[in-house]
Amino acid sequence: MAETLSERLERLLPGGRGVWVPMDHGASRYPEAGLGDTDAAVDAAIAGGADAVVLQKGAVSHHVERTGWGGFVCHVSASTVHGGLRSQDKVSVATAGECLSRGASGLSAQINLGEDAEADMIERMGSLTSDAHPLGLPVLGMAYPRGPNLVLDPTDSTHGIAHAVRLAWELGCHIAKVPWTGSPESFSVVVSAAPIPVLIAGGPRGADFTGLLGIVEQAMGAGGAGVCIGRQVFGAEDPAAHVRALSSIVHNGESASEAASHLG
Repeated sequence: MAETLSERLERLLPGGRGVWVPMDHGASRYPEAGLGDTDAAVDAAIAGGADAVVLQKGAVSHHVERTGWGGFVCHVSASTVHGGLRSQDKVSVATAGECLSRGASGLSAQINLGEDAEADMIERMGSLTSDAHPLGLPVLGMAYPRGPNLVLDPTDSTHGIAHAVRLAWELGCHIAKVPWTGSPESFSVVVSAAPIPVLIAGGPRGADFTGLLGIVEQAMGAGGAGVCIGRQVFGAEDPAAHVRALSSIVHNGESASEAASHLG
């Protein structure tokens, strides 16, 4: 019997919270530190207790067959650094049905708000959620307000991030991934923008991870549902320990200082 949407969501977001590790970066740019050996990277994330790993479809097939694990989310958006003026135009490279047949338990797609191709990305997201709906597949909306055409309300303390969450929900996404707003007060505005779980992105590799743990603690206190953090995990010397540290905050309610003890 096919799994239901609620069953898949509970596996990927147990108790409504989750530690997700995106590893789709190699499609956009390669070499990518930490992703030379994706078997090792995925195994470390699973060993550390990740709830989901986000991959492009070819990698989903490979790792589902290799591990039999049920936490893979298929990212259907792609572009590369070689795309020139269209490098931020995320095109669709998979369908919901294909991702399901490859063994994915969820889907993910990206919209870059304010880009010239924003309307096309919105249309692609809408098509994906339409296709996912009858299959009971949850969809993560990665929504980033960062393009040159952004029109920001001067009273908006979230600088468009609350709008990004609202857009993801309105288009049928079940989860949103957005940047951190800089403060618990502004992030609480983000999570109140829509009745879906909100995960925070981790930012660039090389940023201070203990500082990131403090941000995660603040985000959870403001109503966040967890994290979707890639480079700060797979690019680390001990990715499994980094996942454990994040999970201790997201799932166990530990403080950032307590979580840092898991780093060894």
